[in-house]
Amino acid sequence: MAASRCVTSLLKLSSITCSNLTCRQFHRLVVTAPNNVLCNPKQISNVLPATRLLHLRFYSQKVGKPEESTNKPATSPILGSIQGLGIAGEVFKKQDESQSLEGQQSSSDQQKNSDEEEEAKKKKEAESSWRTMKYTLIFFGVTMSGLTGYIIGAWGAPQKDEEGNVIEDQFSSKPLVLQYILRSWNAIMNYSQMIRDPSRDKLLPDPLKEPYYQPPYTLILEMTGVLVHPDWTYQTGWRFKKRPGIDFFLAQVGPPTFEVVVYTAEQAFTAFPILDALDPNGYIMYRLFRDATRYVDGHHVKDLDCINRDLSKVIVLDWNSQSVKSHPRNALKIKEWKGNDDDRTLIDLALLLKTIATSEVQDVREVLDFYNQFDDPIEAFRENQRKLQEQQELMERMNQEKQTLPATSLARGLFGRRF
Repeated sequence: MAASRCVTSLLKLSSITCSNLTCRQFHRLVVTAPNNVLCNPKQISNVLPATRLLHLRFYSQKVGKPEESTNKPATSPILGSIQGLGIAGEVFKKQDESQSLEGQQSSSDQQKNSDEEEEAKKKKEAESSWRTMKYTLIFFGVTMSGLTGYIIGAWGAPQKDEEGNVIEDQFSSKPLVLQYILRSWNAIMNYSQMIRDPSRDKLLPDPLKEPYYQPPYTLILEMTGVLVHPDWTYQTGWRFKKRPGIDFFLAQVGPPTFEVVVYTAEQAFTAFPILDALDPNGYIMYRLFRDATRYVDGHHVKDLDCINRDLSKVIVLDWNSQSVKSHPRNALKIKEWKGNDDDRTLIDLALLLKTIATSEVQDVREVLDFYNQFDDPIEAFRENQRKLQEQQELMERMNQEKQTLPATSLARGLFGRRF
């Protein structure tokens, strides 16, 4: 038969010691005890007075036939169970509770240590960040102080003539330090104004005189979004796509019909090679770049007051209303070209501009005012062209009918007399 074994904790025994009581004797003592004693821990304590701690192991061996063991009442004590052990079960329970408390205490200590380490790490990082910022601010302050001192010393000094004499100015009567500061500030303002304003007062030369021919109208074109479309890829970088119909457009609006000028906000070193490739025949007479624009409210504005031409004969083609906000009546606003290959806007534009030029309009702004009231001026021009074509066809039919009517009436008169 198999034996069931359970380990007890420390038991308090009285007159029984390790030398005079063996485990087998203790087992015999417990087995011969009454059932009510085994079921009550206090009675076990009375049987075994507590005077000394002793480690013991209880062995319960099932003796008898199998059928007897199966018929054994369920209320009989089993020494290997907690119920049979009594006080040993209470000891086990207390040990489990103490171990659980120790585990919780250890877990809380670990969490506390982890939080302290995390807090110390964050504090160290904050100190390092503040130290870096402090040194950066110190370096920036020293650099700016040195730069400010250099600007005041270099730009604030009075001008001198060829002989080395100081030239008097509006700041000469003020204290020396204030003179340097005011001259430096005035130089900075002049430099800022120079950046914002066009590079020169006359952007175009005077109109040509005889025996040379000066076109009666001036056409100003934006390059990006009107003539070309910028495109960028990883393989090729920046490229500019040529708009469909541009060759036909330049041939129709070029001299002697219009004086063609490209006026763009692009840099000269970017736009020059593009325009050379676009216009191999030289239809574009002048080229103006970003330095010729006026910088206003974050936009490069085309200043038509500086182009040295009669504004009643000037037409600007652009898609950005901010670029021509100083002279909106001279602008024909069109849609920006996005690079689609089925575009035919330039062909219709060439016909519109050619019509204006051949009509010898005295003030182009009146015509532009009419087309600018539409969302799409080119579409409005197409509709007008369609209506005009219908009227012309109607007039031709009417003229043909008028020409055939006299001949028919004459023939009827002659045949009527004969017959």
